[in-house]
Amino acid sequence: MSNMKITATPITEKPSFFGQLRHRLPKDTGIFIVMLVIALTFEIAGWYVRDQSFLLNTNRLILIVLQVAIIGIIAVGVTQVIITTGIDLSSGSVIALAAVVAASLAQTSDSLSPMFPSLVNMPAIIPIGAGIGVGLLCGLTNGFLVTRTGIPPFIATLGMMVSARGLAQYYTQGNPISFLSDSFTAIGQGAMPVIIFFVVAAVFHIALKHTRYGKYVYAIGGNMTSARVSGINVNKYLVIVYA
Repeated sequence: MSNMKITATPITEKPSFFGQLRHRLPKDTGIFIVMLVIALTFEIAGWYVRDQSFLLNTNRLILIVLQVAIIGIIAVGVTQVIITTGIDLSSGSVIALAAVVAASLAQTSDSLSPMFPSLVNMPAIIPIGAGIGVGLLCGLTNGFLVTRTGIPPFIATLGMMVSARGLAQYYTQGNPISFLSDSFTAIGQGAMPVIIFFVVAAVFHIALKHTRYGKYVYAIGGNMTSARVSGINVNKYLVIVYA
């Protein structure tokens, strides 16, 4: 009897149409599909309730974009924190503190009771720089608390949220800040917030996808211990992310 070698060929089940489609599409496509479904839902509701288009109404779209711009700028920063498996609860309060500091330096001489009478009618770049500086200082503090003290990001940023909100209230004594210079208020009006949002989003998209910074941020979020062992200065990049 001759020795015959028999090999069995494994039978693989052919993936379904949706399975093939899922592998061929980019991994982030699902997010856009969900957004498309939401948009179509509002479009159908617009025709059903008010007999007019929701997506093709130019004025409504412009209003939505203007309202989303400021939140979008905040989301760009918070997204990087979330990528590193952290969380930042202090964003809103820090922005409030930075805003009142900037506004206090942007008052004109028309104000009846300016916060700093000797600093009225200043160039817009000064209050803008002051506001950015306050935000940067708060972010660096968050990063220091997370990396140096070992406090969990949730607790550290929660403390910053309460502190920044209290400082903003104390700084203004609960009074509104009015009579701001035209050059300062122009930054938050018209299409300027949208332009700033798109610029910020584009810059950080490139940074996260095509630079060493982005690779390190994703590596830290994937496995912080492995990133540290591989030579990445984890604390340094976490401070940058929170700042």
